[in-house]
Amino acid sequence: MDTEKEFTIIGAGIAGLTTAIALRQLGLRVTLFEAAPIIKPLGAGLALAANAVKAFQKLGIADSILPAGRLLDAFVIKDQQGRTLTRTDSRAISRTYGIDNFSIHRAALHRELLKQAEGIPLMTGKRAIQVDQNTQGVLLTFDDGTTRQTDYLIVSDGIHSLIRQQLLPGSTPRYAGYTCWRAVIDSTGLNLSEATETWGTNGRLGLVPLANNQLYWFACLNAPANDVRMRQFTTNDLLNVFGTYHAPIPEVLARTNDTDVLWNDIFDLKPLPRYAFDNVVLLGDAAHATTPNMGQGACQAIEDAVVLADELKKGGSVPDTFKRFEQRRLARTHYIITNSRRIGQMAQVKSPLLAWLRNGLFRLLPPSINEQQLTKLYAVDF
Repeated sequence: MDTEKEFTIIGAGIAGLTTAIALRQLGLRVTLFEAAPIIKPLGAGLALAANAVKAFQKLGIADSILPAGRLLDAFVIKDQQGRTLTRTDSRAISRTYGIDNFSIHRAALHRELLKQAEGIPLMTGKRAIQVDQNTQGVLLTFDDGTTRQTDYLIVSDGIHSLIRQQLLPGSTPRYAGYTCWRAVIDSTGLNLSEATETWGTNGRLGLVPLANNQLYWFACLNAPANDVRMRQFTTNDLLNVFGTYHAPIPEVLARTNDTDVLWNDIFDLKPLPRYAFDNVVLLGDAAHATTPNMGQGACQAIEDAVVLADELKKGGSVPDTFKRFEQRRLARTHYIITNSRRIGQMAQVKSPLLAWLRNGLFRLLPPSINEQQLTKLYAVDF
């Protein structure tokens, strides 16, 4: 491959940074552009499952990232009284698939990726709004009126990517039907070693221990999109909803300051028919944004970076490489989008009768069903 050709990446989040790191390892010229005026690691917690850890291992950076996170004992789904519906033993699964149910603060992961990407040119305050392909490659236009001519463009600027919507005009984000609050608090004294989700008829609440005595929690309620009342919710309002749920949920909410809470509606993308467009390729949330119900959003972005580098390493024209990347990623990412949305719909059931039937079914599911799902998630093709 001609290492003089330039790859421009828009979006310096998890997808963009991991891709930049992977491509630099191949000796390729890479430049990053980020819409935000300042690179400031933000967010709450996220999961790095075995497939994402394997990807970092392939890039040789897992040993730098894992110390910032935490391997949890299990992932448990409970009813609002605290009774177990399903339990997945993370440490047992780790012996089969590699490190599983690993939690990390999004800001910690972002900081480490920035460190690994040190030396790669990164321009901030550059929001890409239009792309035009020409005989010289790709002409990119930013919202400040400037342009950038590049050989190849990697679009990783998230679910609201204007470039994706230009290439696929029908690809607007779709609302999942529920809204979400998230925060990270000090967990001293709570002694939690398992990630849990509690499914109740009032709503759903998850607890995910992080490293350094921190706890990530999230709460989801069914609501219209961009609901004014939801936007104004405080932790006291959440306590009114979840106050009757099992311990330590009320205490966790009571410990949380309103200023530490992030709120957003949950969206995903309807599975797209393609990711490759000649000298342009979509990846990460710009390509396959999913609801967070399988903990695979960041994981699939990280996989994208490794698979794209894998295909580039094989040689051939870059448009052909982008097409091969698309062929490897479509079915897998479509499966995760579709199943994650279904899980969210099940988890957000409000009817007491339907919730009772769902809970009974989950308790009766044989372990082999869970094992099959994990195999499909964690068996990577790199």
